[in-house]
Amino acid sequence: MTRPGAGAWAREHLSRERLTVAGTVLVVAAGGAAVVWTVDVDAVVAAVAGADPAFLTAAIAAYLFSWPVRGRRYGDVLAAMGRRCRSRFLLAVVFVSQTANLVVPARGGDGVRAYLLKDRRGVPYPTGIASLAVERAFDLVAIATLGGIGAAVLFGSDRPAAVGGPTVAVTAAVALGAVAFLFSAATIAVARSDRQPGLAIRDRVAGSGPSWLGRGVDAVVRFGAAVRVVAVAPRSLVRIYLGSLVVWAFDVLTAVAVLAALLGGVSAGRVPATTLLAVGALAVSVGNLAKVLPLSQGGVGLYEAAFTGIVVAITPIPAGTAVAAAILDHAIKNAVTLGGGAVAGASLNASPTTASADAEAPNA
Repeated sequence: MTRPGAGAWAREHLSRERLTVAGTVLVVAAGGAAVVWTVDVDAVVAAVAGADPAFLTAAIAAYLFSWPVRGRRYGDVLAAMGRRCRSRFLLAVVFVSQTANLVVPARGGDGVRAYLLKDRRGVPYPTGIASLAVERAFDLVAIATLGGIGAAVLFGSDRPAAVGGPTVAVTAAVALGAVAFLFSAATIAVARSDRQPGLAIRDRVAGSGPSWLGRGVDAVVRFGAAVRVVAVAPRSLVRIYLGSLVVWAFDVLTAVAVLAALLGGVSAGRVPATTLLAVGALAVSVGNLAKVLPLSQGGVGLYEAAFTGIVVAITPIPAGTAVAAAILDHAIKNAVTLGGGAVAGASLNASPTTASADAEAPNA
């Protein structure tokens, strides 16, 4: 009996799901070890225990307010593609898909959203996937915009004692945000152009290639056409961009409220309110850009590390307080997402895990 080669063994045992779970364990373990060795754990616990309940309530409220805007913005994306759905339904779909991204490895929530749109409203899969691509592109642009504003405020601040001046962390954050902004802007620009190489490839494949390849190329062409419908409509671009800014502004306000809860208020002496807002915007932006890396489930560990690094590098806030803020901020957002996803799943009669399994089924 011959032993399977390394490639066959890897394909059998190293699926994306297993790699995601393993990556999550490694990232959390490495992050935990780093906290234990470099941060006073007692200080982290004390900061969480002493958090102001009023500001924590405000943080939860701010994040809750962002969700109706998410549903409305996704409605604008679909409307630009010629598909109109009620905002209430789309809010439930977004909740379920985002919850699935937290509990199902390898971003299974993306397939869940496309599946629910097709199953409940007859939206073709290519359109559903293209709408996700448009949403993600505008997320990156909005995140980079808010991070850039935060960085500009920090660089232009005349309070060196509070900010500490330009740092390597801020420079790296600005560079990362600029790359994300340029990438998303370039994607939209290409979609707006008259060049449609997919059509030529489809025509070439249709005559000589296998049928499965033709179907795949046709799906890609329909995907590109759906994205282009949004990209060539200036009013849709503006509406979706403004909606994205509002969504992520609430995300920033959530983090700022958490920081304020741990500091005893936004005017706690060491960090002025303007600086706290700017740092919150930059920390949330860098944290979410770090989550783009597919190294852990839901970006656990990556977000906290990036958030803490920015806060500690720029402000006089102690490392223990910064770690506590990063953990609380991410925990509040994940808890709201999970709770909302459970309610939305019940209203749609579809749990995130079962919907994910249906979306991955061959006949889905």
